Amino acid sequence: MRPDPELAGWLQLSLTPGLGAVTLRNLLRKFGLPREVLARGRPELAAFLGPESLEALESARVRDAVARALDWAGADAHHLITLADETYPRALLEIADPPAVLYAHGRLELLQHPALAIVGSRNASAQGESNAEHFARTLSDAGLAIVSGLALGIDAAAHRGGLAGASSTIAVLGTGVDVVYPNRNAELAAEIARRGLLVSEFALGTPAIAHNFPRRNRLISGLARGCLIVEAAIASGSLITARCAADQGRDVFAIPGSIHSPLSKGCHALIKSGAKLVESADDVLSELAGFQPMARASTLAAAPAVDSGLLAVMGHDPVDVDSLCARAGLSPEEVTSQLLRLELDGRVTALPGGLYQRLEKAHRG
Repeated sequence: MRPDPELAGWLQLSLTPGLGAVTLRNLLRKFGLPREVLARGRPELAAFLGPESLEALESARVRDAVARALDWAGADAHHLITLADETYPRALLEIADPPAVLYAHGRLELLQHPALAIVGSRNASAQGESNAEHFARTLSDAGLAIVSGLALGIDAAAHRGGLAGASSTIAVLGTGVDVVYPNRNAELAAEIARRGLLVSEFALGTPAIAHNFPRRNRLISGLARGCLIVEAAIASGSLITARCAADQGRDVFAIPGSIHSPLSKGCHALIKSGAKLVESADDVLSELAGFQPMARASTLAAAPAVDSGLLAVMGHDPVDVDSLCARAGLSPEEVTSQLLRLELDGRVTALPGGLYQRLEKAHRG
């Protein structure tokens, strides 16, 4: 099959070193489609491009990168989407700097599906991961594809929940779409490629570079109707995504947590700044203007059973063994034995510093 010259033109411009997104849009605005840009002489292009970019535009390096991308796109479920394509996600056309070219692997139709972003800490608590997965599955069943960034912790849990629900998940990568990062999520990435969608604006083979991850966050929020922060420290990259969402006019949601947990500080700061406090998936769905959830049972959690024994005195904040002994009137040996049983049952998790915290079991309702 002959390569599409129009697509090759988009790739040539987007893969030229030093030719950034702003310059590319200025060229398109001035001259029209890529073929018309590339038909211009050097003097006209020199008004937009520096000498190095002008040289690189017709270089063997760029030609090889274009050929590689076109060859990659020939495989099943591999897609190259440009700003001129009908399949380009409408939601990204609303943001200030949409990518000229998107690389996608998987179910392309998900780019047109109503979506919600769910992000949070890489070093998440067990309760945070449970919350993320439960919210994601419930919201996916309600008709929202779950968008996240394939990071460890909350992102990975959100993707798992999205895959378990009816509307699947979209992973927006900070690497090339053919590069898995982090390696621990390789199996999850492969499952998303089969049943969801991997998306990147970065060229094939782009490795994990620190400054690319904050940049991709605008696409996580841009693809979605709203953004839910599950856990985040004050310095978390998830707050960048939340700011992008707010700047793009998307709803921002946050789950509150313990006042003693550093992973709650970012969520509490967002709530103080106007983010919507949520305790259930219904809190999210009720705020999304114009979105009609799919028919489903209530997403509110079922009432928890009344706890007895050690759980009854643990509370919901991290606590040490000595405090539990004092509250329960038990010896350290008795408390330690009960904590072990509760850990094995998934009701308690051990934290650094000799602390323990109860886990709330998710109810899908």
